[in-house]
Amino acid sequence: MTEIEQRLAELRELGLYRRLRMISGPQGPRVVLDGKPVLLLCSNNYLGLADHPRVRQAAAGAAMRWGVGAGASRLVSGSMTVHRRLEEALADFKGTESALLFGSGYLANMGVIAALAPNGHVFSDQLNHASIVDGCRLAGAQTTVYRHADTEHLEWGLRQAAGAPALIVTDSVFSMDGDVAPLEEICELADRYDARVMVDEAHATGAIGPGGRGVVAEAGLQDEVDVIVGTLGKALGSYGAYVCCDETTTSFLLNTARTLIFSTAPPPPAVAGALAALELVREQPRRVERLAANATAMRDELIAQGLGTGPSCTQIVPLVVGDARTALRMCDAALARGVFAQAIRPPTVPDGTSRLRLAVMASHSKQELQTAARALAAAARDAGQTLEPPRQLERPARRPARVSELFDGEAIQRPARAA
Repeated sequence: MTEIEQRLAELRELGLYRRLRMISGPQGPRVVLDGKPVLLLCSNNYLGLADHPRVRQAAAGAAMRWGVGAGASRLVSGSMTVHRRLEEALADFKGTESALLFGSGYLANMGVIAALAPNGHVFSDQLNHASIVDGCRLAGAQTTVYRHADTEHLEWGLRQAAGAPALIVTDSVFSMDGDVAPLEEICELADRYDARVMVDEAHATGAIGPGGRGVVAEAGLQDEVDVIVGTLGKALGSYGAYVCCDETTTSFLLNTARTLIFSTAPPPPAVAGALAALELVREQPRRVERLAANATAMRDELIAQGLGTGPSCTQIVPLVVGDARTALRMCDAALARGVFAQAIRPPTVPDGTSRLRLAVMASHSKQELQTAARALAAAARDAGQTLEPPRQLERPARRPARVSELFDGEAIQRPARAA
């Protein structure tokens, strides 16, 4: 047995082995998975726009007009009209001076952090996405990972680094727990300690805030946040990413962000599809309202069935079971009942917190979600989970509470978890 074969065997033994599942057709509320029709509860196609006719037509038209690929980096072979149109629309949507497209959210976070913090100090939330973690590594900056949503710990770290250029980086909606960062407190600290703030709105754009403009807009912090990163591949149903900021920062990134300079530009069909999706979000704000209503309905029914939903206050709903093998058993039991809810295991989440991560879509019906909640409760029992008795509904607030215990230890000098 080779070393690679041994490592694969270990992953299987630990319940951490991964494999691809085959889906037929588009990412709608229902799909055919490995030949079986199921309700899809693990797609980030939050508004159901990935297969919307206008989005499809826009992508097809762009392929006929501009071709399938961009050919090279925009700095090498030139920028296409469709790229500029989407950047202008995104900047207007987010309320910033300008925007800049990247090939993916991973490339955007890595490139921006590395460009903005090569010799400074980065403060990163403990549960930030892996792309932020790797951006800190690429920057080579001193990195302090503060406890999740703990602004007292963050302030402690900022005091220790007083005098050094500082960048605070956080997700706005955290992808595995569905909770929201305390952006008001973070911006207050940034102002007090003269730090920049960078917010990743990947799971908030199109899903949270007025007209789907995100958590930053919901909190009225557009003038306080220096850089907003987001993706085109979730609520906007396409592929690629953007960075919204002032014109000076855009010019700086255009000249220093390696993941932009050395990557082929996003393909025209994906860009045109995202532009059409953004237009739909602006024209049809009820989609965002429907998503929020569906997320509430899903959490309520899960709680009624005896399943805890953690700190979620968004369309992302975690069902934490703990052991990785138990999560796999629950996933398989749910599939047998016609519900596809993916098991999420380490290193995506910390040891002992394996879960089914549910992603609600605006295109689900409430009846589908209620039926799915009952199927998930039955799957949990099949997997050996003890369900809680039904209790009075307790909906978490949008903002996490402050951590009251002051941190008096040493700064954590380790990378955050992957996601």
